[in-house]
Amino acid sequence: MIGDKKILSGNQAIARGFYEGGGLIAASYPGSPTVEMMESVKEYEGIYAEFSVNEKVALEVAIGGSFYGARSMATMKHVGVNVAMDPLMTFTETEVNGGFVLVSGDDPGMASSQNEQDNRIIGKFANMGVFCPGSSQEAKDYMVHALELSEGFRMPMLVDITSRVCHSRGVVECLERKDKKPAGFTPDNSKYTMLPPFTHERQHAMADRIRDLSDYAYDSPLNLIEEVEGSRVLLVATGLMYHNLKELKLPYSIYRPGMAYPLSKRRFSEFAEKYERIIVIEELMPFMENEISLMGISCEGKKHFSFTGELNSEDMERGLAAAGLVTKRSTEDHMDAEVPSRPPMFCAGCPHRPVFDVLKKMKVKVMGDIGCYSMAVLPAFTAAHTMISMGATVGITKGMSKAMRLMGDDEPIVSVIGDGTFFHSGMTGFADLLHQRDPEDNMTFLILQNGTTAMTGGQPNGSSGKYDNSEGMDIDIRKLLETMGFDNVREVDQFDYKALKAAITEETKKKGISVIITTRPCALRFKIKEPHFHVDPKVCIACRTCVRTNCPPIRMKQYEGMDKLKSSIDKDMCVGCSVCSQVCPVNAIKKSEVKSS
Repeated sequence: MIGDKKILSGNQAIARGFYEGGGLIAASYPGSPTVEMMESVKEYEGIYAEFSVNEKVALEVAIGGSFYGARSMATMKHVGVNVAMDPLMTFTETEVNGGFVLVSGDDPGMASSQNEQDNRIIGKFANMGVFCPGSSQEAKDYMVHALELSEGFRMPMLVDITSRVCHSRGVVECLERKDKKPAGFTPDNSKYTMLPPFTHERQHAMADRIRDLSDYAYDSPLNLIEEVEGSRVLLVATGLMYHNLKELKLPYSIYRPGMAYPLSKRRFSEFAEKYERIIVIEELMPFMENEISLMGISCEGKKHFSFTGELNSEDMERGLAAAGLVTKRSTEDHMDAEVPSRPPMFCAGCPHRPVFDVLKKMKVKVMGDIGCYSMAVLPAFTAAHTMISMGATVGITKGMSKAMRLMGDDEPIVSVIGDGTFFHSGMTGFADLLHQRDPEDNMTFLILQNGTTAMTGGQPNGSSGKYDNSEGMDIDIRKLLETMGFDNVREVDQFDYKALKAAITEETKKKGISVIITTRPCALRFKIKEPHFHVDPKVCIACRTCVRTNCPPIRMKQYEGMDKLKSSIDKDMCVGCSVCSQVCPVNAIKKSEVKSS
């Protein structure tokens, strides 16, 4: 069958594969590099798709669909799988009804992540088949295969895709959808209730499935062998590594296992008899290298290639030169021209900016968290001092506070968390704050309620309905916390700079637990545009107080007839938040009479 050809990103191709493979239930928590997958799935009719409150819930929604017999998918970034590990490690014991695929977006080089864990290892740990696409076409094809093999072998599958493949684009042949009607849910405790004694038997069933899948891998159409006559060296590369390797046009045989786990011992035993050297090229951990070594087959890999970051063609060539396989370099090392660094910054009108401007000036210890406000650790503010994982700030703040009390340290601690992160994994931390409360504690928690999961593109969260009725969820955080037992919860409009500063100052001086909820919505997500502000250069004293708020429209410029640089505001970028005018000590910044277009 010949289909239409389209240019798709890897993320869009995953969505297309799910659609063509008869997928029905899809759930995700937004995290780069996989956000676009669920947004693309939502474009197809006949599929239920949602951004769940966190990765664990997303996985459980997809599990429910699979239990009913519907082909299902959960997508998340690599660290998101950590949040979903509890149900995942038990679900993989079950006998799958409807085909199930977990898509993990790994991030070699940490382009948008706090670590670069290699989730192929989690796939093995969880007894799942692991597929590693390296192009958009492969991403689509592997999804279809993974759904089919999931049902054929009655086991969940993992598609492990990297940031580069998620975001790059390629030509994809799009075929017709193959509808797969769910068989429905038939209660069977031996399959779906994972408690002893059923789980004892399932351990053996998992081992049997992996062995059968390994047998399938011997001549699977997903695994490609490109033999070069006379070659005594076999290069093993999967995913994008295969495509990067092909650019070098080397006179060596190549094996590309589209399914990186399990590998076929029979196939590699044949390779070992035919080739003098087997060299594995893979990003991050020596995953396939270790698997081949466990077969008792000699191979090389990480001693020639980096264990961290991406591996492009130049990196591969350097490694192969170190291995003695390349004598003449086809690529040359060169120094890139120095470019001024441009760290990410808050958008114009971002409601987080005044919060961190106040905290920076107060010079308090701030426990940060994951979200747009993570940028507060960067030099423009340097106003947050820890950054670990979603929701971690709450427990970290409590633990540090308890240690400080033991040492007689009365210094206040401030914790910052977004509303999306609060619903994702912060609520449990807040519940734990009530355990062994100490009146001598001095913890102030700032919940930045902007009504969206902003850093990943503006997906909804539990309080989005506060600003947009169409979003559905409108949980009142203040009422929720008061119901939980917190008696000092206040709300503040952070664009009232003096009120914000006063609130934070007052609460950090109090003993006990204080919660401040900031209430301005995300300017970008909700398209907020008020009359812009402008600078009167005759009044401006060039103190740069406004510039230090780090707002994109503000810069220093030369005005005609003035020797000294003065502040200026780009009216086309300004959304009228007014913070600059409030911090100006001489009232040189004024509001315009009409909104800028």
